[in-house]
Amino acid sequence: MTGAAADAERSGLREAALELVSASTIVLFQELTLIRWLPGQVRVLAYYPNLVLLSAFLGLGLGCLRAGRRSLLWTWPVSLVALSLAAWALSGVVFTQNTVTEHLFLLYYDLPPDAPLVGDIRPPILVLFVLSALSFVALGQIVAERLRRFRARGRALSGYAWDITGSLLGIAAFTALSFAGAFPVVWFAAFLLAGLVFYRGRASDLLRYGVCGGLVVLAVGHAERAQRYSPYYAITTRPPRPPSSGLEILANGSLHQVALPLGRAAVVTPGEAWVREGYHAPYARLRGPIRRALVVGAGSGNDVAVLLDRGAEHVDAVEIDPAILDIGRHSHPAAPYASPRVRAINTDARAFLNDARESYDVIVFGTLDSMTRLSALSTARLDTFMYTRDCLRAARARLAPGGGLILYFMVGAEYIDMRLAGMLTEVFGEVPLTDTTYRTLFNRVYMAGPAFATFNGEGRRAAAAAFLASIRSQVELPSDDWPYLYLRTRRLGGFYLTMIAAVSALAVLGVLLASPDLRRTVAGRRAIDGEMFLFGLAFLLLETRSVTSMNLAWGATWLTSAVVFFAVLLMVLLATLTVRARRPPFYPTMAALLVSLLGAYLMPATVVLRSGVPARFALSVLVVGVPIFLSSVCFAHVFETRSAPDLAFGWNLLGAVAGGLLELTSMTLGLKALLLLAAAAYLGALLLAVRAARAQPTSSTSAGLAAAAS
Repeated sequence: MTGAAADAERSGLREAALELVSASTIVLFQELTLIRWLPGQVRVLAYYPNLVLLSAFLGLGLGCLRAGRRSLLWTWPVSLVALSLAAWALSGVVFTQNTVTEHLFLLYYDLPPDAPLVGDIRPPILVLFVLSALSFVALGQIVAERLRRFRARGRALSGYAWDITGSLLGIAAFTALSFAGAFPVVWFAAFLLAGLVFYRGRASDLLRYGVCGGLVVLAVGHAERAQRYSPYYAITTRPPRPPSSGLEILANGSLHQVALPLGRAAVVTPGEAWVREGYHAPYARLRGPIRRALVVGAGSGNDVAVLLDRGAEHVDAVEIDPAILDIGRHSHPAAPYASPRVRAINTDARAFLNDARESYDVIVFGTLDSMTRLSALSTARLDTFMYTRDCLRAARARLAPGGGLILYFMVGAEYIDMRLAGMLTEVFGEVPLTDTTYRTLFNRVYMAGPAFATFNGEGRRAAAAAFLASIRSQVELPSDDWPYLYLRTRRLGGFYLTMIAAVSALAVLGVLLASPDLRRTVAGRRAIDGEMFLFGLAFLLLETRSVTSMNLAWGATWLTSAVVFFAVLLMVLLATLTVRARRPPFYPTMAALLVSLLGAYLMPATVVLRSGVPARFALSVLVVGVPIFLSSVCFAHVFETRSAPDLAFGWNLLGAVAGGLLELTSMTLGLKALLLLAAAAYLGALLLAVRAARAQPTSSTSAGLAAAAS
C-alpha cells in the first residue's frame, strides 16, 4: 500500500470512528431521554418501563438490517418531529381503562376538567411505540455501516470499541444533565446538536435538519409544564391558596404531596385540621416517649414535622429525591428540616434499611408513591420494593424493643388494603391496628409492633393466624420476587395479552419489511434459525428483567435503565475483547452461563442493597454483568458460523422482541423465574447446536462450533 493510500485509509477510519462514536452516543442519550420524557407527557407509558427499551432495540435492529442499502438518515429528524408532536398532542388527553379484570386510575391533576377522555390506553401506547422505534432506525443503519467499514479493513475490534465507547458516553452525558436539573428541551437539543456530524455535506440537507430539529425543540418546549426536574420526576409546586397554607407538589402532573403546617398549635383551615388529626392519630396510641424515629419516604417533611411536634428527640428522614427534599428544606410551612433534631438523608430507603445499624422507637412509612399512581396495571414503580414482606421485615429488624411501625397509605382498592394488612400481620405476628378514616391525603393508617400493644395486643396476636389465613386465601402477598402490590391477581390479563400480540405483530412486520432474506425464508417455508432466535430471546429477557429487578437498588426510574445499560455494554465490550484475545471454548462457556443463571436464581435479591452509591453500583454491574458477559461470548461463537449474517440477525431480533415481551410474565411467575426461562432458552440453543453438529458434521456451522469447542 502506498503512503497516500495508507493516509487515505487512516483518514477514512478516523471519519468512521467519529461518526460511529457520535451515533452510539446519540442512541443511548436519545433512548434515556425518551425513557424519561415520554411517560411524563403520556402518563400511561409510566406503567410500561421497558416499552421504550424494546422499541429502541427493534428500531436499531431494523436499521442494522438495512445496512448497505439506501440511506435512511432523512427519517431520523422527521420521525423525531412526529414523535414529539404526537406526545405533545396526547399529553392533553385523559386516557383510562376499565374492564372486568383490570382497572387503571391515574391522577390527571394538571389537566382541565373538560380535557378529552378516551376509555382505552392501548392506542397511545402503540402509536408511541411505533414512532419511537422509527426514530432509531436510521441510527441503527449508521452504526451497522460504520462497523462494516472497520470489519472490511480488519479492524473489527476497534469498531466495537468505538461503538461501546460512544454508548457509555451517551449514558454519562445524560446522567450528568439529569443530575444537574436540566430540562427536556436541553436533553433533546444536546443529542440533536451531536447529530450535526452527519450533515456536513450539502447545505440543503443541513437546512432541512435544522428545521426539523427546531420543530422538535419547539414542540418539547411548548409541552413543558414542570418547574424543575429531579433525577426522578418532573416537579411543579403550587403556592398556598388562601386561606390554606399548604404547598401542593405535583410529580409528572399528578398530585404527589401537600406540605402542611401539622403542629398541633398551628392555625389551619378546617380541612387542614382534619388531615392533621389523621397524621397525629397513631401517636395518641403510642406507648412511651419517642427518642429516635425513622421516616422512610420523608418527602417534603410532613411526617418529620409531626414527629417533632410529638417530642421526638432525633429523627432520621430518608428521601430518595433530592429535589423534593430541597423543596421541604426551603418551602415547607413548618420548616421541619431546619431543626437540629433532624438528619435528612438523601438515599434509597431499602438500601438505608439494609445498611442501618441504629434502632428506632418509631419507623414511619410515608405515603411514598401511593398518591401518584394507583393501578392494577403496573410492573414497576418508584415504591415497588417498599411494600413487600422483605422490606417490612427489614424495617422490623431496625425497631428498638418496644418500638412500633406506622404506615400511611391512600388505598384505591380493597385487595391493596388486604395485602398491606396481611403483610404486616405476617411480619409482626399480630393483626395491625387500622384507622380507615378518609383524610384527603391518605385513607389508611396501619400500626403494628409492641408500641401499640396496649390496644388489645393479646387479642390481635391471638387472631393473627386466622386473619392471615383468610387474607392468603384471597390475595397474594408481595415479596421482593413478586413485588406487585397494585396487581389485582397474579396473572396476565386479557389487556396484557392483547398488547403482547399487537407489539409482536408490529415487530414481525417490521423485520419482514427490513430483511429480504427473512422474507424469502418465510415465503419458502424454510426452517427458522432456532439458535439465533433463542439467543435473542434470552439476552433481552435478561436485560429487561435486570431493569425491573434493579429497581430494588435504584428505584423505578431512568437511572435504573442507565445502570443496566452501562453494565450490559461494558460486559459486551469485555466479551468482544475476550473472544478476540483467547477464544474461550463454546461448550464450557455455555455450561458456565447456565451455572451463573442458576447462581443468580439462588442469590438473595438484597445482595445489591448498599447505601453507598459506589458499592451499590459495583454490585449491580457484577450481578447484571456476569451472565451477559458469558452469553455474549457464546453468541459471538454462534454468529460467526452463519453464512447469511443478515438472516441470522433477523431471527435474533425477533427472538429479542419475544424476550422483551416475555418479561411481563414476571407478573405471574415472579422475577427469579425469568432467570430460569432464560436458562431454558440458552439450554435449548445449546441442544440445537449439539444436534446440528451431530446431524451435519461437515457443515460450516458444525465445523465452526467444533473449532470453538476445542
